[in-house]
Amino acid sequence: MIDKEIKKTLEILKQGGLILYPTDTVWGIGCDANNAEAVKKVYELKQREDSKALICLVADERMLKKYIKQVPYAAQSIIEVTDKPTTIIYDDAQNLAPNLVAEDNTIAIRIPDDEFCYWLTRKFNGAIVSTSANISGLPTPKSFKEIAPEVLKGVDYVVNLHREKKCSKPSSIIKLSNNGVVKIIRA
Repeated sequence: MIDKEIKKTLEILKQGGLILYPTDTVWGIGCDANNAEAVKKVYELKQREDSKALICLVADERMLKKYIKQVPYAAQSIIEVTDKPTTIIYDDAQNLAPNLVAEDNTIAIRIPDDEFCYWLTRKFNGAIVSTSANISGLPTPKSFKEIAPEVLKGVDYVVNLHREKKCSKPSSIIKLSNNGVVKIIRA
C-alpha cells in the first residue's frame, strides 16, 4: 500500500502538482520545493502571503546539506536528541524555489520521523514543501475529516494513508543562526 501511494505521489510532484499528505505532525499540503510555480499554487490555495515562508521536509542530514550552505554544529545535536518533531530555520538557503525562501535567505526544514515522508523524500530525491492543510488564519485540522473542502478540492492528489489517524500538534520551530544565536519560535 505505501509503495503504491509513494509512486502515485511522486508522479504528481514531478508534474508540479500539489499533494495532501500525512506527516509526522499534521496533514500537510506539499509540492516540489524546487518548483516556483508549484510553491505559488500552495500560497494561493492557503490564501497566504508569500512573504510568510513555508516549511520543507528532507529525508536526512545528507539531503539537508543540499539546501543550506552550512549545517551548524548545534543543528546536528538538536536533530539527534530531540524526541518530538522539530523544524529548524537555517541561514543561507540554496537550491530551492526563490519564493520558498524567506526574505532574510533563511529556510525552515524538518527531518520527519515518519515512514511515508522518509521514503517519499528519499525517492523524490529532494525537499518537499510541508505546510498545514488549512486556509491561512484558520485552525490546523487535527484529523483528515477536519480538512476544509476547498483544500481537498485545491490539491491534485490526496494520499490514501492514515486518514483515521488523529494528528499531533505542529512541530516545534527553532531558528538557528550561523552566528550561534538560537531562538525558539514555536515550542
